[in-house]
Amino acid sequence: MNIMFLLIGVSLLAAMFFLFLFIWAVKSGQYDDTFTPSVRILFDDELDSKYETKNETKGNEEPAEPGNEEINKDNLTGSQ
Repeated sequence: MNIMFLLIGVSLLAAMFFLFLFIWAVKSGQYDDTFTPSVRILFDDELDSKYETKNETKGNEEPAEPGNEEINKDNLTGSQ
């Protein structure tokens, strides 16, 4: 029977802790923006195109200076 009182006390402490975290989140503005999540799906393609342009520019880098080429397996074995 004593364990029941302990479990009830621990559960009440956990519930108060989560209630405190919820009140803190509401007061700090976590739930203020209710419009953006509803229209975020409409702008998904725009975000994807930004990432594609970043990845496409990686291949257009300037060539390395002579003598600074990366060492690969062919260079080590002497075969060309």
